[in-house]
Amino acid sequence: MIQECFLDVSDLEPPEPLVRALDAVKALSEDQYLHLKHRRKPCMLYENIEPLGFVSETRDGGEGMCDVFIWKKGNEVVAHAALSVAKTLPPWKE
Repeated sequence: MIQECFLDVSDLEPPEPLVRALDAVKALSEDQYLHLKHRRKPCMLYENIEPLGFVSETRDGGEGMCDVFIWKKGNEVVAHAALSVAKTLPPWKE
């Protein structure tokens, strides 16, 4: 069964969002994806997850806010689940 791991780092100050997100990514099992809420695109996160074998999709919520979905590269079942959820999200509002 596919499982979403949700992490909201939108109220945290750097570098805490990156640290917490990387810890969460490293803890993901094969049937999980991370749904990360952030107040801006986490550019440093992208470059750190790629060498670990993970990929991501970012959904821009406007005014810098975003939802980032991260899963293990090559896991098409989890990718499909994460992208399906991403498509259903309403835009971010502050």
